Amino acid sequence: MRKLADLTLLPPFDPPRGNVLAIGRNYQKHAEEGARALNTEVGPPTIFTKAITTITAPFADISIDPSVSTKIDWEVELGVVIGRRGANIKRQDALEHIFGYTVLNDVTARDIQNGWGGQWFKGKSLDGSCPIGPWVLTRDEVADVQALHLQLRINGAVKQDANSRDMIYPVDAIIEWLSIGMTLLPGMLIATGTPEGVGFARTPPEYLQPGDVMESEIDGIGTLRNTVVASPA
Repeated sequence: MRKLADLTLLPPFDPPRGNVLAIGRNYQKHAEEGARALNTEVGPPTIFTKAITTITAPFADISIDPSVSTKIDWEVELGVVIGRRGANIKRQDALEHIFGYTVLNDVTARDIQNGWGGQWFKGKSLDGSCPIGPWVLTRDEVADVQALHLQLRINGAVKQDANSRDMIYPVDAIIEWLSIGMTLLPGMLIATGTPEGVGFARTPPEYLQPGDVMESEIDGIGTLRNTVVASPA
């Protein structure tokens, strides 16, 4: 187990070298709730990226500005840190390319994500909107990456509660697909998708407000705790 602040001191790990690679709609129930909310068909998982400027500390405040977005949502996810360079990786070899696992919250501006014809990158790339940590467990410290309990709470109320076994594409399949024709570098971070229970798909929809406290937890890895604050004028 390593603190994020220590990771740059641990060869062969390097700090992230580019955008976060992310998988959308990788839990069936989440894909279904999103389709209902948007009145669309259930689509296959989507690959997108998040700007590196989204990454913030595990206990950092999340600043929201209503002039930018009024529909800020939560998404607890398992983060995978690549530790070994590779391209065209076979699924049976995929886990050997992993340095470790962490907790991630893919905080999303839904109005931007779904506006302008659909802008996933922009809607998921507001500054400081991706807390990660508080630890990275090395690959050998996680007995079964497809048996991890994920939970997200807002002000103590459980909003998301699921298990990584519910992924449509498990971690090894994600790495195989991402690496086709594209080199994965040490330090790259993969967000593996969020389960059901996000705010925009609720009836009525729920969005984050100043004063809300988000707790994003994966059993055995740790808990992020982030307070939502109003952006200073």
